[in-house]
Amino acid sequence: MPNTEKHFQVIIIGAGVTGTALFYTLSKYTNLNSIAIIEKETEVAKINSHNTKNAQTLHFGDIETHYSAEKAKKVKEAADLVAGYVENYNKTDSYYKNHKLAIGAGAKEIKKVTEHYEEVKHIFPKMKLIDKEEIEKLEPFITKNRKSKQNIKAIYSPDGFAINYSKLSEHFIKDSKENNKQSKSNKILSINLNEKIKKLETIKQNSKNDNKNKNQIFKITSNNNVYTCNILAVCAGAHSLIFAKQLGYGKQFGILPVAGSLFTTNQKFLNGKCYTVQNKKLPFSAIHGDPDVTNQNITRFGPTAKFIPLLERHRYKTIIDFITASALSHKAGMSIVNILADPTLLKYIITNTLYDIPLLGRYLFTKKIQRIIPSIKMSQVKKAKGYGGIRPQIVNVNKKALQMGEAKITGDNCFFSITPSPGASVCLKNAQENTKEIIDWINHKKDNSNRSYKFNEKKFIKDHKRKKNKFSS
Repeated sequence: MPNTEKHFQVIIIGAGVTGTALFYTLSKYTNLNSIAIIEKETEVAKINSHNTKNAQTLHFGDIETHYSAEKAKKVKEAADLVAGYVENYNKTDSYYKNHKLAIGAGAKEIKKVTEHYEEVKHIFPKMKLIDKEEIEKLEPFITKNRKSKQNIKAIYSPDGFAINYSKLSEHFIKDSKENNKQSKSNKILSINLNEKIKKLETIKQNSKNDNKNKNQIFKITSNNNVYTCNILAVCAGAHSLIFAKQLGYGKQFGILPVAGSLFTTNQKFLNGKCYTVQNKKLPFSAIHGDPDVTNQNITRFGPTAKFIPLLERHRYKTIIDFITASALSHKAGMSIVNILADPTLLKYIITNTLYDIPLLGRYLFTKKIQRIIPSIKMSQVKKAKGYGGIRPQIVNVNKKALQMGEAKITGDNCFFSITPSPGASVCLKNAQENTKEIIDWINHKKDNSNRSYKFNEKKFIKDHKRKKNKFSS
């Protein structure tokens, strides 16, 4: 049976990198009294933020050829906060620096990488457009055995980061606790693991105030405890939509879970991250290769992408969660049919499904890898067991279309982050924006003390600003 009810000003559901970044920001840069984070796993960042479940990339927009200049500038601003955090606070176990390339092979692809370079070069002053000879110096396997007649060029960025988002999440929690201890504040910080939420609801407090938003609180019943809070922040990936629907939000949305898989080799073929040209019609990453963040002698290639009815990779019990989140109906079914009718997307799905067929899949994907490493052989490539996560692609069932980019639902004193875009790279920027929103909400609710709550945004920005000798200057 659940223990005694515990009340907090803010509760965060989900201890992946998005939730822990918000916990860190609220705990260190606001004067809130009590903050809790609730996680169903026994450790933080065990699902999509785990190092085996994502691209391990800090996206800046420099080599992402499908980004406009406007989006690249916005993403760079967000990614610089994460880069500043790991560099300024010496989080050496959570990242390593590398170079990045976006490779264009043949006239059409060279045109695309050149156009992207020209569009964003003013944002990235150290980025260069390099030719075959310069590529060979950085990545000899990219040019080895390549057809002599095939011309190649690449966008080169020296400012690449491979990030272990599991470790980053752990640091956010650790720094929150250490800062609270050093500041000798009376702030209550509560980290609650192995808490599986059974029920989420809103309840009204006894109050003469007619404003329902001021006397309404959230009640969370888990397998171990009962929690209540004034402000609710749900950062639980695909499960966020389930929680939103429990409170009456997001009924127009469903989820199309996209599972990404990887292939690996035991040989070090690449020194940095190498992308191919992105198809702008697809919401999924182009094939790329990079050294693994935990073992740089292993090279990862991917991702493949397929739709599966699960909210968590390799956890088949979450098929029930998929049905709950998607609220399968005639309208939802027609939305999926409409989406899959797009020829580009349909061809992509069929091709990626073939990659799961033993031998044939490895053969076909080796052909894809040869766009980056022409000399690689099928015998050197294997399916990476246990690797790959789920990206919850949002479907708007009213519009019968995929909703691209970030998916966040905002309600009364609550929000539900489903797909932060582009993923973990923007975790601190999202935390910054969400903190401003939370402080505004809490000040409008007003507790019995009538205390004014503040976010020290200037210090937040100063602490995460990269040093002048770094690339971002």
